[in-house]
Amino acid sequence: MRPRVVVTHWVHDEVARRLAGFCDPRIPTRAEGVWPRDRIAELAADADGLIVCMADRVDAELLDGCPRLRIVSGTLKGHDNLDVAACTRRGVWVTVLPDLLTVPTAELTVGLTIGVMRRIGEGDRFVRSGTFAGWRPRLYGSGLAGATVGIVGMGRVGRAVARRLAAFDAHVVHNDVRPEAGGVGLPDLLATSDVVIPLLPLTPATRGLIGAGELRRMRPGGYVVNVSRGSVVDEEAIADALDAGTLAGYAADVFAMEDLLQAGRPRTVPPRLSAHPRTLFTPHLGSAVDDVRRRMSLAAAEQVRQVLDGRRPEQAVNDPACRPEAGGIT
Repeated sequence: MRPRVVVTHWVHDEVARRLAGFCDPRIPTRAEGVWPRDRIAELAADADGLIVCMADRVDAELLDGCPRLRIVSGTLKGHDNLDVAACTRRGVWVTVLPDLLTVPTAELTVGLTIGVMRRIGEGDRFVRSGTFAGWRPRLYGSGLAGATVGIVGMGRVGRAVARRLAAFDAHVVHNDVRPEAGGVGLPDLLATSDVVIPLLPLTPATRGLIGAGELRRMRPGGYVVNVSRGSVVDEEAIADALDAGTLAGYAADVFAMEDLLQAGRPRTVPPRLSAHPRTLFTPHLGSAVDDVRRRMSLAAAEQVRQVLDGRRPEQAVNDPACRPEAGGIT
């Protein structure tokens, strides 16, 4: 019997054909989009591989029902919605895609930054309202030229964003936990930046990193742009700062409601935030470039093929020192 691989979300036909070359794939239709958790659990009960997306939560409960599972391959960069420790204990590889999302995410970051500073969302809504009668002195915003942009986390995406901001004559400062990355302390970055962009994975140390205290340190009239994980900022504190007028705008592609393994996560975007006019939101479009998503799915499929061939997957995040007798991976 050929190994079975469950893909939790729609993928391009080329990806389906690639998978069919080495396994028996189960894939939702484009109309179905992403299968619900109960359907995934049903199909994965006898699966050897699982290809997941940001909408999925892989935890001990799901793993308990998948005794044959050998790999969870993520079409994503971060893995905070995957319980890596639980997978490792069961001898299941976990893989991610560290590189393919960098450029599209950096592009969207700059787009959201310009959009919120120039009040593009508000302008779009005004034109569509039926009351637009031509130019008037309204919706004045801010520009990137000469602005100081503080990037918190100078990894692949941070460096890509910095390169693109340089073309707009912005001054970039950064903060990073790694000494070799240089940069400034977070308090100094907050105090001197017109725009703050956190670009960090979600960990216990980064949850709520940009909260009420950090927002008070920022220059009045500053902006926050979040494309990392929703819970890296305190969304209620952002709403408070917007209501008080100390924060001029907030743009986000990610939301705390999406952080599936976080205890007590909200189930919706906070109403005060979603209703505020000085916000600009996109529905997690960081990698939503058609060709990029195709290549991401192909790369995730390749990680599965490597494991089914008895090899170590190239993009594993598990500890390769784990031993089978400890319930781990060699």
